Amino acid sequence: MSSVDLAPWTSVTDATAYGRALLVGDRVRLRALHEEDLPQLDRWWQDEELMALQADAVRPRPPGSQTETFRRWSVNDSSTAVGFSVVARDGGELVGHVTMWGADVRTRCATLAIIVGSEHTGQGYGTGAVRVALRYAFQEMGLHRVQLQVWAANDRALATYARAGFREEGRRREVSFHAGRWHDEVLMAVLEHEWRDLATDP
Repeated sequence: MSSVDLAPWTSVTDATAYGRALLVGDRVRLRALHEEDLPQLDRWWQDEELMALQADAVRPRPPGSQTETFRRWSVNDSSTAVGFSVVARDGGELVGHVTMWGADVRTRCATLAIIVGSEHTGQGYGTGAVRVALRYAFQEMGLHRVQLQVWAANDRALATYARAGFREEGRRREVSFHAGRWHDEVLMAVLEHEWRDLATDP
């Protein structure tokens, strides 16, 4: 896990170092959505091979149909939701997108979702992006809890989330219908103090 400085600031140098490192991990950097990201993000969302893992129905839509969704997720003009493009730290290639939404003052909880392009999976980008997003959630948004839902058959995503500190909290049984049968959905979450324990481990 990337080193995280949890000590209070004592100078302008501390504050600027925090800002510089906040959205950067070992493998990835999170940045604002660029207009040129949209066609690739839309293609990944429409990837029929992955659609059953990220949606409750395989329904290919026309090219460009998800661009407004990614724009909306990435506006970043509210304290309740954020969205970032995920780029490789070395070279800056776009590898995915991560978003958190639904935070409110009372519960201090948000829901996380991520997409990584199929050609970039298995290279640590997903785990890196989730870890950086959690740092942002707990250190900048002031959240207490980040949660997500993932299909039980998505073993790759389950492993990614577990490496980042998420714990399984329960299941919604047989809520998704694909390939002629019903599938479970796993509910996972990580709490701020659990993340801090992981972040400060040597």
